[in-house]
Amino acid sequence: MYLRVLFKAGLLILALQCNLFLHGQTRSSGPKIKTIIVDAGHGGTDAGARGRYSTEAQITLQIALKLEEKLKEQLPDTKIVMTRRTDIFHNVREKANIANSNGGDLFVCVHVNAAPAIKHRELVNYKTVTSYTGKGKKRKKVTRKVPVYRNWTTPNPRYGTSTYVFAADRIDEKASGILDDERFESESEVVDVPDPSSPEAMIKARLWSQKFFKSSVRLASMIESEFTEIGRKSLGVLQRNEKGIWVLQATNMPAVLVETGFITNQEEEDYLNSDKGQHEISDAITKAVVNYKNLVDAPRPIGATGQHQKKELPEPQKNTGAAARPDALMPAGTKKGETKL
Repeated sequence: MYLRVLFKAGLLILALQCNLFLHGQTRSSGPKIKTIIVDAGHGGTDAGARGRYSTEAQITLQIALKLEEKLKEQLPDTKIVMTRRTDIFHNVREKANIANSNGGDLFVCVHVNAAPAIKHRELVNYKTVTSYTGKGKKRKKVTRKVPVYRNWTTPNPRYGTSTYVFAADRIDEKASGILDDERFESESEVVDVPDPSSPEAMIKARLWSQKFFKSSVRLASMIESEFTEIGRKSLGVLQRNEKGIWVLQATNMPAVLVETGFITNQEEEDYLNSDKGQHEISDAITKAVVNYKNLVDAPRPIGATGQHQKKELPEPQKNTGAAARPDALMPAGTKKGETKL
């Protein structure tokens, strides 16, 4: 039985590798990226992160619509699919289904970051507290002084952009679209999910996921580079390890999630809501996507292996949602940002 499973697994590996090879061969004469999915994070009943006067859902939709317009202008022969064009809610399953059912070749998810307020505590006084111990004649009055604190919070000054890819140690989940996040309550609605423990599913997921991971990192790096070019602070290309970003794992294509700035930073919230800021952000993402598409679609000489490109790929930061490159200019005590999904 064991040998039979290994034999089947070996055949599957060979078949999948041949399929990947033939897939690249048949599309070499034309563009490889024909459909781009643009996802405005959150929406409808899910407002996402909140600032002083705006929400993540509002900002992401405005940026995504501008991004759609610019991509259509720069890539007239490429199909641009929006997961939403109005203030409506789609859960991550629906977003992934829209991307996959439209045959997407690239998935770009627009989000806004947030960082928790900084907590402060100051000793202001002492007060006397009276208590009693014992019973009857042995009862004694006890007094003691306890400190009195004043507690307050201030906005977190953290700022900058970051682009997420799915975590490398979760590659088995990429192709199978397995859900393990307890935040989603309607798991029973998911159908036709392969058994992740089967050799076939694990091999297929690993082969496809490794391909998507490299492409995702490349696109993410190009996006962050464009942000740097316009003067934005880049917190880098990041990945989740303890808990992955499910929508990136469930899309059968290279996928990135772009954190365009911190809504909890007053200056960044103003920038994210401004027409100037939204155009600069969408321009940067557009340039990166166009450059990435040109790179992928460029014909390769016969016999080229692409090995020389590996050195260009940066190693994604491994953390649980916060930027992994601390800002040396941030004041002491600043807490890490938390990505809001």
